[in-house]
Amino acid sequence: MDEGTPGAGRTPISGDEPGYGIGAVARRLGVPAPTLRTWNLRYGIGPSRRSPGGHRRYDAGDLRCLEEMNRLIHAGVAPADAARQALKVRRPGGGSPEADCDEQVPGPPAREGEILSPAMLARAAIALDARTVGDAVEAALDRHGVVPTWERLVLPTFEVITRRQDETGLGIEIEHMFSDRLLYALNSVAGRLSQPIHPRPVLVACAEEEQHSLPAHALAAALAERRVETRVLGARTPYSALAEAMRRIGPAVVFVWSQQAETGDPAPLGRLPRLRPASRILVGGPGWREGLPPAVARVTSMPAAISAVMSALR
Repeated sequence: MDEGTPGAGRTPISGDEPGYGIGAVARRLGVPAPTLRTWNLRYGIGPSRRSPGGHRRYDAGDLRCLEEMNRLIHAGVAPADAARQALKVRRPGGGSPEADCDEQVPGPPAREGEILSPAMLARAAIALDARTVGDAVEAALDRHGVVPTWERLVLPTFEVITRRQDETGLGIEIEHMFSDRLLYALNSVAGRLSQPIHPRPVLVACAEEEQHSLPAHALAAALAERRVETRVLGARTPYSALAEAMRRIGPAVVFVWSQQAETGDPAPLGRLPRLRPASRILVGGPGWREGLPPAVARVTSMPAAISAVMSALR
């Protein structure tokens, strides 16, 4: 018998056996291999063993989870609910659900209201599974808010993606897709604000020629959660345009982001207009060089930026 073909008797695999390949499992269950991969990404029902060659393999406990998942779906149960129930299937003899499927995600993501781990979110991004990425980020924002999602999910996921880029020289499409879904989710949070707590908005922009704008949008979303209105000018904002925007809307606070040292020249900040009432000028990001004007304050984290903005609005 081929080692990748499950036997008809469903006998548990011994510890030295490599388990079953995805093709064999797909044939046994009558479920396409891409669907099995989706169940793994979204619900954590996946292979828990490795062959001597390092390939992922399903064992008997994994098959029990998959068979129950498949049975429930055919019975009309929604996939998210089916996954939750299937993960409760125990091995013969009373093992835990974690023993059956050791590479679990904390439940299904996104619109079912559960959260992916950074590792699983990165895997979804690498697979260019835009729906899973978007649903997972939106679910995390709804449940935990912007700051915890940014610090505990988004930044670690970006770290996995950029490390892969450094190692392979490939993957810019992964970063772009992930950034697109993240931007959409952040803008959705910012767009919910209806009754701001202060009559003057916060103006958020990137330094001139700075293309990394996601932190600016994340700050805007975090402030919206606190009922602070923002106007985001986005990437590569010329200082002349920033100055004109300041004159037109009279913001209470101006926040400027610089990611790279090439964009972190502090000199133009000293030439921004002095308004009455005054605008508090804040900068954030690792790109800023020494020599900030005396009236400009630097913040080193999103919580610090939020705190500085809220203090200025009092």
